[in-house]
Amino acid sequence: MFSNFVQRRRLYYLISAALIIPSLIAMIYSTIQFGSPVRLSIDFRGGSVFVVQFEEEASETAIREVYTDFGMDDPIIQQLGDLTDNRWQVRAGTLTADEQVALRAALEERVAPIDENQSTLDVVSPAIGTEVTRAAFLAVLGAGVVVLTFIWFAFRRVPNPVRYGTSAIVAMLHDVIVTLGVMSLMGILFGWEADALFLTAMLTVVGFSVQDSIVVFDRIRENQPKYRNEDYETVVNRSVLETIHRSLATQINAVFVMVAILLFGGATIKQFIAILRIGLLSGTYSSIFTAVPLLVSWEKGELPFVGRRA
Repeated sequence: MFSNFVQRRRLYYLISAALIIPSLIAMIYSTIQFGSPVRLSIDFRGGSVFVVQFEEEASETAIREVYTDFGMDDPIIQQLGDLTDNRWQVRAGTLTADEQVALRAALEERVAPIDENQSTLDVVSPAIGTEVTRAAFLAVLGAGVVVLTFIWFAFRRVPNPVRYGTSAIVAMLHDVIVTLGVMSLMGILFGWEADALFLTAMLTVVGFSVQDSIVVFDRIRENQPKYRNEDYETVVNRSVLETIHRSLATQINAVFVMVAILLFGGATIKQFIAILRIGLLSGTYSSIFTAVPLLVSWEKGELPFVGRRA
């Protein structure tokens, strides 16, 4: 397959389109439904997170009824640990100081006594959520600019170095869209919310995607002067064959670690690991089957609006 994989680049473009188009549709639907491409947690939109330890058995229905009486019709309630732990996490709207006191009293009266030493209530104001959202956007944008600048500098002695940077950025955007699409779909179907850990996962995916692309690009750069008599497609095929084992080994190692965390880690980190796993898989795919074929298509003049030669 890999001996002539560049010749099948149109197939890879179709596969990427089959991943990107549903992702965009999911994000559009999420924007209509929730006001953003992914369902945002209180880290970005403001609200309250109450991690409450009950001293007796509690039920989700009873907790939800209390929050509904406080005007919060759609709290996200999640049980932490085993059923016998009686530990719950509730995400809802912003609460004033008086409402926090009244809420605790209502939960104790109508659900079960609360262990105050093991319970925490954190409130994030909408202003802070807006600031975090702006900072997250700037972080991703800044990462893209730094990556493009670095690749241009590292490949400045290669003919048409901008192509390498642009191809890496396109592959990175591919991974960002696919990861956002999966998160958007999970938010629609299962109520997943993007929090600070999700931002960490996205930045990790961005870094991994670019790093994987650079490994392949660097081998193409090394092989071009060594095999001057071969055409560009042959050199690219050779370079992919020489680096594919490295990408697969990295993925296998990551799979083992993440599966272990998914099986034995806490409930609060499983969403982060699942999204990170999707992003890393997309990163491995795009660095080989998107960024590299894009270079070849550019060289052969197959891309619209750009010339074959710089």
